[in-house]
Amino acid sequence: MNTDSTAPAAPGTPQPAGDLAGLVVGLLGGTGPQGRGLAYRLARAGQRVVIGSRTARRAADAASTIGLSVTGTDNAEAARLSDIVIVTVPWDAHAATLQALRGPLAGKLVVDSVNPLGFDERGAFALRPEEGSAAEQAAALLPDSRVTAAFHHVSATVLSDPEAASVDTDVMVLGDDRADTDLVARLAERIPGVRGIYGGRLRNAHQVEGLVANLISVNRRYKTHAGVRVSGL
Repeated sequence: MNTDSTAPAAPGTPQPAGDLAGLVVGLLGGTGPQGRGLAYRLARAGQRVVIGSRTARRAADAASTIGLSVTGTDNAEAARLSDIVIVTVPWDAHAATLQALRGPLAGKLVVDSVNPLGFDERGAFALRPEEGSAAEQAAALLPDSRVTAAFHHVSATVLSDPEAASVDTDVMVLGDDRADTDLVARLAERIPGVRGIYGGRLRNAHQVEGLVANLISVNRRYKTHAGVRVSGL
């Protein structure tokens, strides 16, 4: 495990694609709004992207609407084909999906972007999984994978908007290995306007996941698609 002593590059510093350009990014549950938006933005930045879904046909249909050489297949095959896998499934499918994919995800860098939320007549509210967070649940279910957490606060609407030249938000990246969190931050920064910022170890992911309930309230009140910016960096 890496220590925290190595100074990272300043957030938002333009990063060359480097070895990222040769990596395949898979989106589990990528036919939903968040998965499709991330697939579009990463592919638009030149990343190789494969969308996964419960059925290969549904994923292929979603990929064809995006274009940009995005491909689609079932979740298990997407996991096998990918070097970095971003989990974008609904919360209620999170545990079952990851349990079923433990084998194909072994050895992979897994980025959990799932927000455990509930909804009632008063709006959205954060849920607290038994493991502490969705990301920690993923780590418990995938002991042979390298689990990080990121992309929680990025608007699916903005990601999917071809008229939006950039995405004005920071992406908090959490994890227990600095090399992995730095790589995910660099991946996030392939999207114009995004800064990847180290947000702490995986045990703090519940705070980042839960903030999405507040953002939903902000967006409903002010009729916008707000993200998060960290000042002073």
